[in-house]
Amino acid sequence: MTRMVASLSALLLSIVLLISGNAFLMTLLGIRLSIESVSPDVIGWVLVCYSVGFVLGTLYVHQIIGSVGHIRAFSAFAAIAAVVSLMYPMAISMVFWACLRVLSGFSIAAVLVVIESWFSSRASNSNRGALFAVYQIVFYLSAAGGQLIVNVGDPSNFMPYSLAAILLALALVPLALTRMEAPIIEQVQRISFFTLARESFTGVSGAVTSGVLIGGFYALGPVYATLMGLDVAKTSTFMASAIVAAMLLAWPLGRLCDRFDRRRVMFWVALCAALAAVGVSFTGAANLWLLTLLVGGFTGLSAMVYPISVAITNDRMESTRIVAASATLLLSYGVGSVVGPVVMAELINLMGPKGLFIGNAGFLLVLAVITSLRITYTEDVAVEDQEHYVPAMPETSVVLTEMDPRNTEFQESPEVEGKNEEPLG
Repeated sequence: MTRMVASLSALLLSIVLLISGNAFLMTLLGIRLSIESVSPDVIGWVLVCYSVGFVLGTLYVHQIIGSVGHIRAFSAFAAIAAVVSLMYPMAISMVFWACLRVLSGFSIAAVLVVIESWFSSRASNSNRGALFAVYQIVFYLSAAGGQLIVNVGDPSNFMPYSLAAILLALALVPLALTRMEAPIIEQVQRISFFTLARESFTGVSGAVTSGVLIGGFYALGPVYATLMGLDVAKTSTFMASAIVAAMLLAWPLGRLCDRFDRRRVMFWVALCAALAAVGVSFTGAANLWLLTLLVGGFTGLSAMVYPISVAITNDRMESTRIVAASATLLLSYGVGSVVGPVVMAELINLMGPKGLFIGNAGFLLVLAVITSLRITYTEDVAVEDQEHYVPAMPETSVVLTEMDPRNTEFQESPEVEGKNEEPLG
């Protein structure tokens, strides 16, 4: 396993640079718009355009990659993402920035598809579970580190945008120099939204709700912190702490998902996250430690809604349909991530900063009610019949879901079967 991770070192470096640069830029833009005194509802409409672009990218980028190849597609879209970063300080126009966010979302989706397809091509049936975990740990740590980079300069200056562009551009270097054969990316089939909802309404509801919560928080969390009077340094720490909390809670809550009925775990996670959100809405910035603790509890629990939704859905799926179901759940999450920033921004505009967390609490309570009703009126899957819980992240492409250890249709690439351990780069 150590040898395998070492052989992926260049690929992991690309992931670190890409995710940290993108996370840094997302927080930077929220802070900059707040500094410019842009109305929260307008900020929501601008920043949600990233999610729109990302969803479109996951749907259509396979066709582009199939036409021009992995290296060309990766280089082109990484370059676009870097150029877009440099264009933000050129004009503070909401329409202009909205268009840039769509381009950025589409480009990041395209780059992730290429990176994750290479990552998946190095997996075998004996190591894909471990590689799946390595990818997620690197992703979370990179996203948290990206938040801390916000401290490097004044968000009103061009320099932070240039730094984001540098990180995004450097991400293409390791893969551009790779000697690996480009893996084949097949278009993944999806189960229709309504068909999946009939089979696992709780799972689909959880995926949509997760998109609302995570999309709304990462878009408007910096806006909330700025409105609460936190400076740039405290805002970056605030956002980084939220991401680290999500990573730390993944393991203990995952253990609970393997020991108890998952819909009941979902109910209590949603309820506790709602209580944490209500607590945040009544906590001021004067008590920063308590505020950070409550926000960490909210984000950590909210981040678990999506993987629990995937687990609940997979328990009701044949193993041959897991990837197709996961693709539909990712799309459901994407729909929620488009709704979240818009709705939460309107609530902030109406109620002030606390509107972000009051709105989140409302969505979580609705999810808790839905889950409770499904527990009451539909049959449970016996705990001993549940699939082994595997953490799943929504901020990825559907390519990575093929590595899910529960997917019995996973096929090793010829390169892995041939034990080719040639390092990337």
